[in-house]
Amino acid sequence: MFNQYTLTQVHKFKTIIVLIIVFTLFNFKISAQEIKKIGKFKDWETIILKNSNEKTCFAQTKPVLQSPKKNKRESRLFVSFRPNEKIIDEISTTSGYEYNKKNSIIAKSGKRKFKFDISQDNFAWIADQKIEKKMIKAMKAGSRIMITGYNQKGSQTIDHYSLMGFSKAYNSAKKSCS
Repeated sequence: MFNQYTLTQVHKFKTIIVLIIVFTLFNFKISAQEIKKIGKFKDWETIILKNSNEKTCFAQTKPVLQSPKKNKRESRLFVSFRPNEKIIDEISTTSGYEYNKKNSIIAKSGKRKFKFDISQDNFAWIADQKIEKKMIKAMKAGSRIMITGYNQKGSQTIDHYSLMGFSKAYNSAKKSCS
C-alpha cells in the first residue's frame, strides 16, 4: 500500500502543509506567486500553492468541535491535487500533535469508516486511492466527518469536521489543478 508514496513525497507534502498552516494561522503576507486562496465555501476553503514549476491545489477545513475541549489543537483535513506528481484526491489530516504508532487513525462519517494507514509525525494519509475515492464520495454525501487519533501518551482525540461546502471546495481545487 505504501508504494504509491515515497518518503520524499511524504516529507515534501508535510513541509508544504506545515508552511500553509503556519501562514494561515499567523496571517503572514505572502506573495501571490506562492499561495493563493481561491475561495471560501461555507466551512471549507480552496488554496493553491505555487512553488517554482510545481502547483498544489487543495481543499481544507478546520474542526467545528474538538474533544477533549480543554486541549486546543491546530487540526486540519485536506484533499490535495499535485498534477506534476500525478496525485489526485490525496486525503490527509493533522490533529496538531504527533500520532502514536500503536493506535489507528480513523475517519467516520455516518456508518462509513476509513483508516489512515500512513502516519508520520503529526500527519496521516490514506495510501489506497480506491479508499480515498470512497471517502470523498462519503464526504460529498455527508454532513459531518469525525477523525479519531491518539497522541504519544495514548490519549484519544476526536475532531469533528463540517462537510458543508466540501463539494464546492473540492471541485474548485480539482479544477484549479487540472
